[in-house]
Amino acid sequence: MKHAFRLLTVLAACAAAGPVAAAALEFPSTAIQTASASETFGSQRVPITGYENGQMQSVWAEGAIQQQAWQMALGGQTTLQILAPLRDQLSEAGYEIIFECAANDCGGFDFRYALDLLPEPDMHVDLGDYRFIAAQRATDTRPEYITVVVSRTDAHGFVHVTQVGEDALPVQNTIVTATKSPPAIAELVDPEKLAGTVVPQALPDLLAAEGRAVLEDLSFQTGSSRLEDAEFASLNSLAEYLNAGTERQVVLVGHTDAEGTLDNNIRLSKARANAVRTYLVETLGVARNQVVAEGVGYLVPLTTNQTEEGRTANRRVEVIVTSME
Repeated sequence: MKHAFRLLTVLAACAAAGPVAAAALEFPSTAIQTASASETFGSQRVPITGYENGQMQSVWAEGAIQQQAWQMALGGQTTLQILAPLRDQLSEAGYEIIFECAANDCGGFDFRYALDLLPEPDMHVDLGDYRFIAAQRATDTRPEYITVVVSRTDAHGFVHVTQVGEDALPVQNTIVTATKSPPAIAELVDPEKLAGTVVPQALPDLLAAEGRAVLEDLSFQTGSSRLEDAEFASLNSLAEYLNAGTERQVVLVGHTDAEGTLDNNIRLSKARANAVRTYLVETLGVARNQVVAEGVGYLVPLTTNQTEEGRTANRRVEVIVTSME
């Protein structure tokens, strides 16, 4: 084998429909499939540009649709290190990469939520650290498309693959795991940076280097969007970062624990982000046009919601840099 990640091609003969070929991406031995869904015949939007100025260009792919979500031990890898071998496999199989982007370049929050992905916790997407590719391959009938989304937490990598192909999928899984361990990573990434851990006085440096951070010293009680009457070191540092350049812009993303309905939690998480925005603008003098507030409810947890400690960690606000300096 050329390397531990190899592409296999699965062929299935069907007397009525003729041969069907489907790509089978091979993952490292630490990977496990967490969810899958399929549709005999349907349509799927395939992005070919990032999300900008309220719109995203895409093509409609038709055929059998298969979605799979995978998780793996991170081993210090970046999202690019996870994605690169999969991208190489697609190229070797005759797919043309028609679009590729990373987090902010994709369009951040808007792009991610324009994608049809299997839900949390099977597929986790960090809004500040994900990568996307779309690939196309010609067939005798209609083009085949594959999209791959890669993201991570401090300990795990997440991969979502959507394949739109012929009218019938092979009986076999179109994605298999490798029998070998992945190649050693030459340079480990600092796990503290991967987790988005913030030392408040270092927040401007972290945003400049990583483009995102969790505002660690904010505290929200279950069901409440009210900030305590206190001074927050992380917000002072964020204001310092924003006031240093009027061209700098960020999105505040509110998160909740998993108690309650999704709709209520999305409203609550946006209210929390708005409370932080109001504090930055009215108390710390940040310009309103530099800060946007959004909320995703419990869809992007940092950790388990099965413990009080986990729920507390999941009630948070993150900051994501959206300006291109």
